[in-house]
This record gives sequence, structure tokens and C-alpha cells, in this order.
Amino acid sequence: MDSAASPSTVPSIVLEAGRASSHYWRDLWRYRELAGFLAWRDVKVRYKQASLGIAWAILQPAVQTVLLTFVFGKLAKMPDGGVPYPLIVMCGLLPWQLFTAAFNGAGGSLVGNSHLISKVYFPRLIVPISALAVALVDFGIMLAIAVPVVFFFGIVPGWQVLFLPVFVLLALVIAFGAGLWISALTVRFRDFRFITPFILQIGMFVSPVGYRTDFLPNWREWLALNPLAGVVDGVRWSLLGGQTPLHYPALVISVAAGLVLLLSGVWYFRRVERQFADII
Repeated sequence: MDSAASPSTVPSIVLEAGRASSHYWRDLWRYRELAGFLAWRDVKVRYKQASLGIAWAILQPAVQTVLLTFVFGKLAKMPDGGVPYPLIVMCGLLPWQLFTAAFNGAGGSLVGNSHLISKVYFPRLIVPISALAVALVDFGIMLAIAVPVVFFFGIVPGWQVLFLPVFVLLALVIAFGAGLWISALTVRFRDFRFITPFILQIGMFVSPVGYRTDFLPNWREWLALNPLAGVVDGVRWSLLGGQTPLHYPALVISVAAGLVLLLSGVWYFRRVERQFADII
């Protein structure tokens, strides 16, 4: 028997300029298992190699809830509108923590995986996408704790809770779009690693995490310019059975900003993607 393969059965390798770009989105789907592997790796590192493990996802928001309740509810004496103030803060922290975790994860994903990016080809967009997994796991744990607390204070979520996934998706879109910009810029300018925490520190106070915007009529329209304002109000509205109102102008701004950040982030990321392996 002739052990040599016939010419028709030998696979051919085609080297063609621009072929990777033309098949980029198809490759993104083909490499979906890599995205799953990277996401699972990040989740394991987050919880398995930490001494407190899953407790970190509970301890941090619990401490922040106590501190913000004391600062805004006791010291600043912000009105609660008949809703227990810890619930206002806790429901505001849920989307904020989801955004910060997704934004930080996507923003630092390329530098954190530089050893992989410089060695093999795959659509680099997979790296920031997989970084969203830890944020979603953290959010799921926080939500599982928050729902019983809402019931404990005597509030039963109504039909509004059906819209919660919409606001969660909106928070992820905003975080992912902004994270794409930061991740691409951080590869070229490492200063953005220090700028990002500063932006988040300011963002927490200009986002309605610890207070209700409907009791700030003189500032409500200005606060609505923050893309996360509509998301925070929406999650709070969903979990508290509509006891806190939606601010529709803020929601429109959140949707528009999310789409702009996502489309422009993908555009800029793809524009500079070829340079990542050379300068990272």
C-alpha cells in the first residue's frame, strides 16, 4: 500500500494578504472555546486562589453599603422617599459594581494576557470579551444576596423585575465599550492604568449610587449626562417594585452612550489591533 497521501487529500495552506481581516468575525466565532477557557481561568483565579474566595464578592458591597448609608443617609440626610436607605444604596451598588468589574477587567485584559497575545494568532477581541465573565459572576452572587434582603425589608418586586436583564445588558455594553478604548490605549500608553481608578473614584459620586436623583431637581438633568445614571435608576426601579421612579431622559442617554461607546470602541480596537503584538 502506498502510504503517501494523494494530492487531493493533502490540506493546503493559503497565505493571502488581508485574509485574517476579511474573516475576522468568522474567526471570532471559531475561537469561542478560547473565550470560554479564558473566562473560566479568570473566574478560577478570582475565587480559588483567594483566601476568602467567594466572600470577596459579598464583603466589599456589604462594607460599601454600610459606609454610603451612613454618609448619605445619616450625615447628609438625603431623603429616602419611604424606602429603607440601605436598600437604596444596595440596589445602586449592584449595577455600579457590575460596571466597575467589567470595565476594569476589559480595560486591563490585553496587558494581563500579553504573553498570549505576543505568541499566537486569534482575534484579540476575545480577550476583553472573556474578561466580562468575572463581573457577571460577582453580580450574580451579589444579586442572590440582595433579593432576600429586599424581601426582608418588606418590599416585593413586581413586574418591573422582568426588565432587570435589560439594564444589566446595558451596563455591560457601556462597560465593554469603554473598556475597549481603555484596553487599546493602555497597550500604547501605560499611564491609563493609573487614570482608570481615578475616573472610577469620581464616577461613583456622580452616579446615583448612594442617593435618589428624583429628590435633586436642580441637579437631576446634569446627573443624567452620566451614562450610568439611567442604568442605576433602572436597576433600583426593577428590584424595588417601582417605588423609585425611572428618569427617561437619563435612560435615553444611557442607551445612546452605550451604543456610541460600543461601536466606536470596536472601531478603534480593530484599527490598532495589528500593533498589539509588537508593542505590548
